[in-house]
Amino acid sequence: MEDGRWVEVDVKVRYAETDAQGVVYHGSYVVWFEVGRTEYCEVAGYPYARMEAEGVNIVVSDLAARYRRPARYGETVRVETRLASIRSRGCTFAYRILLPDGSLAVEGETIHLFVDRATGRPSIAPERIRTALAGFAKG
Repeated sequence: MEDGRWVEVDVKVRYAETDAQGVVYHGSYVVWFEVGRTEYCEVAGYPYARMEAEGVNIVVSDLAARYRRPARYGETVRVETRLASIRSRGCTFAYRILLPDGSLAVEGETIHLFVDRATGRPSIAPERIRTALAGFAKG
């Protein structure tokens, strides 16, 4: 799915997400990854709330972020998210966070496991979830 569909959401940088110099704190980008991932699932037709109602969670098992340029207080950044891969027991999302001028601030990825909500143990995701996400990713 290297050429998968990207979903975009804009985020206005809040003061609480920055340090004393008005530069975005590195952990805030991870929160924005979640904003992007949540939006992706929503647009793909399988929001988190639906997955959870069906007894499935997707939990982060690994995370990578590469910081290129800082975002600053008051700017509006664009979070772009795509499904990079999906497997029976997990999936990977890729992210780009762009500054107002279109330059890359951060790129990263998160790797997830599908987990049974009742037991908290990794499980095979229902085919309907995998099909919906993979089908949307292909466009």
